Amino acid sequence: PALVDRGAHCDLDVFDDPDEARRHHRAGLLKLFRLGLREQVKFLEKNLPDLTKMSMFYMNLGTQEELRDQIIDCALAQACLAEPWPADAEAFEARRQEGKGRLGLLAQEAARLAHAVLVEYAALQRKLPQAKPHAAAYADLQQQIGALMPKWFVRDTPHAQLAHFPRYLKAAVARIDKLRADPARDARLMAEMAPLLTQYQRARAALKGAPDPRLDEFRWLLEELRVALFAQELRTPMPVSVKRLAKAWESMRR
Repeated sequence: PALVDRGAHCDLDVFDDPDEARRHHRAGLLKLFRLGLREQVKFLEKNLPDLTKMSMFYMNLGTQEELRDQIIDCALAQACLAEPWPADAEAFEARRQEGKGRLGLLAQEAARLAHAVLVEYAALQRKLPQAKPHAAAYADLQQQIGALMPKWFVRDTPHAQLAHFPRYLKAAVARIDKLRADPARDARLMAEMAPLLTQYQRARAALKGAPDPRLDEFRWLLEELRVALFAQELRTPMPVSVKRLAKAWESMRR
């Protein structure tokens, strides 16, 4: 059984697949908290910092309302959806009261982070055409940007991971500058990374959308590897290399 978001209310429904039930239930709980904190949400809808400016950068992904709603949802999730999730009215009310006082600050923080990501995204969009003459690198960059920055990137990226996005996007800009100076170096580094990317993409495709936390973890290691290979000056939080990731992949597949 799981809660299902029906827009203005939630229903209870039953699913065959526990992962699907969990996904629906999380969205349903989020909607209940949105309804339970409607006054706070209404205030945030009108007062998110820099929303108009941000939505200019977001324009080719979606609307200002879509950006606004996912920033608020991100704050709601942080304020109210720590695990274990509330399972009865009493626990829900306690969590609602707890989240009420924190929601405003969390929304400001989520808006600041979304703004920082979108500023770097806009800079990368301006720089990207310079990579066009180098077809393989250009295609790889486009694939990377598409994976990092879908329409719902704020809502669907774990918050702790979203904090690294400005660095990932900066690294892609740095890569384009270096690519123009030394295309052979870029091709060599890309060839080193290619087997890891292929293995990851195959494993992800085989799951047909089912979640896999270890694969998620590896996906972020791949982003760190891009930083280490193409923009070492931006540093990574932990040591990463092709060799280390190959080892991590081996132990993961055992």
